[in-house]
Formats: sequence, C-alpha cells, structure tokens
Amino acid sequence: MPHLSFLKGSGDEKGYAAIFVDFENVFYYMRNQYADLPDLTEYTLELLRNLRNYMEQELNLQPIVRFAYADFERLASAPLGSLYLMGIEIRNVLGAQHKNAADMRLCIDAMQVLYTRPDIRTFVFVAGDRDYIPVIQHIQTQARTVKAVAFRGNLSGDLLQNIGDENFIDALTLLDEESLKRLESEAAYARERERILEERRRVEQEEREKQGRTAATEVLPKQEGTPVSAITKTASTAVVQADQRSDVPSKSPNSGATEKEVKSVPVPFAKPVALMTDDQRFCIAFLLKEYGNYPEIYIGPFLHRLTDAMPHLADYERKSILHDLEQFGAIRVESRRGEPHDYRVIIINYNHPDVRELNPG
Repeated sequence: MPHLSFLKGSGDEKGYAAIFVDFENVFYYMRNQYADLPDLTEYTLELLRNLRNYMEQELNLQPIVRFAYADFERLASAPLGSLYLMGIEIRNVLGAQHKNAADMRLCIDAMQVLYTRPDIRTFVFVAGDRDYIPVIQHIQTQARTVKAVAFRGNLSGDLLQNIGDENFIDALTLLDEESLKRLESEAAYARERERILEERRRVEQEEREKQGRTAATEVLPKQEGTPVSAITKTASTAVVQADQRSDVPSKSPNSGATEKEVKSVPVPFAKPVALMTDDQRFCIAFLLKEYGNYPEIYIGPFLHRLTDAMPHLADYERKSILHDLEQFGAIRVESRRGEPHDYRVIIINYNHPDVRELNPG
C-alpha cells in the first residue's frame, strides 16, 4: 500500500512524525516516584532530548511537529526556554483542579494535525493515561501509526493493548545510566533528609506538648471543687500557647519543614576530583570572577550569564557542566524555600584544588 512508505523512512529518506508531550504527566510521575527534587525538570528535558535522537537515529523518523502541554506556571521551575531551544512548542493550559485540561488540548491538536498534515504518518504520545485511548483509536483508523512513551509504572494496560508492545517506548530507557544513578542518589538523599526532619518535628512537638502540660499544672493546680473539664480546657490552652511561642520557628506552608530545620541538615561537598575539560575549568573561572565575593549564587541568573560567556554550547550542555562540577566536588547546589517557588543556589568549594588554582584572590 502506498501510504505505508510514510510509516518509517527507508534508507536516507526519513518519515515524518509528530510528538505530543503531556509534560505534567511525566513530571509529576517522576516527582512521586523519586522525590521533589529542585532539578527534576532537567531529567524530563533529557528524556525528551534523547527521545528525539532515538526517533531520528533508530526509527528513521523526523519529528517535525512537537508540542508540550502543562500548566507551566504551577511548576517549580518551568523550563520554557529550554523547551523552546529544543524546538518544542509550548501549550500552556490552566490546570487548577481540572486534571484533564492538558489532555483535552493535546487531543484537539492531535486531531488538527491528523486532518491537516497528511505527510505525518506517525504520532508519538509521551503519556500513558488511558484517557488517550479514544483519540489513539481514531488516529489508527486513519491508517496512521501511534507510539506511546511512558514509564512502566504509569502506563495503562488498556492503552498498551491498543498500540501493541512494538509501539511502546519505555521512558526509563531514554535516560542515560549516569543520569539514572544520579537521580536515584539524589532521591535517596532527599528521602533521608525528609525522614530526619519529620523525626525532629515529632520530637519537638512532643516536647512542646510536655511543656504545655507542665505549665498548666504549675499555673492552675487542681483545687477542690474545680471541674475536671475546666482544668482540661486550661491545659489545652497552655499547650497551644507553648506551641506558638516566639522562639519556635514557624513552618512553611509548602514544605512542612522549618527554615531552621532545613539549614540544620548539612550538605557536604562531593569528594574532590580533578576537573577534566577546558569547559569545566572555564566555568569555574567565570563563576569565581563574576560571583566569587558572594557566599551563595542564584543558579538562574548565573546560567543566563553563562549563555553569553559560553555561546558555543547548547543549553543542556551548560547545565551538564554544573552537574559535573558538583560531582567533582568543586561546587554544590542547594535548594532554598521561596515564594512563589523554591529556588536553587550554587556554593563554591574553595578547598577544591582546581578552585584554589583558578581563584583570582
């Protein structure tokens, strides 16, 4: 049949494909599966970057239409610039409590491409929800191929049955082995840190309740004829007052952890390792020259400045250098609580041999 030549390119000829990314679906699954890491969007971007390479090199398909859907304003670090540089068009939807907002917009766009772009014969859905089954079935009736990219733990069995195993791409295989190790390591550290904070909160709460009961006994000792309910009410009031003392730090409405608690958990530098590339050394030298007199450097503004200083690198390559510098113990990246979103800062390890060498003073 003539149309089959569009399904997959043969020889040097590439077939055309369209990619529809339910960004929220991927991002929130990774957050629930691993942890709420500050650079979680970077792993999602790496997944999409490797997906495009896989399609072009392994499937001989050229993705000429690329859309990503999410309420990006609700994401802690919306990667709008990075998606743009990857050639992925943003579809910002107002999710609020309506989970299906991104799904509906994605399906509408898929139908538009189906009927206006006969040259596109392969549709790739980066999502695993069964909500997409009706639109997938309709696309298949038009003699088009549908592939799905999803994590196994987030894949609907009914959706898999519709597309077939041969058209399923495990999202986990699109992350490099080194990235997976780093992701699991960071997630394990974040879970342990949260466990320590939760235990500390529990101990402090018990101590405050104990102090409240002691204060109630000292202020209002039980007198003959005093109703038991009155003493109990007074004791409860004392507990609340003890819990609201000015010397007890208030908790963040987002994290449940206090600022003092977060700072009390030390984050050590990685074991110092010699820097391996000129780009890594240049990045450290630039960091020291421009921000060496700051104890903490906001990572967002620094990456913008680094774009001008290292224009020969792609956006993800500049971010990869920071990951390498952290792995080599030259810097560390910490998260900070903020409004409306948390943010990240860079802290320089001035004891690192290469940092000492490159430090202008």
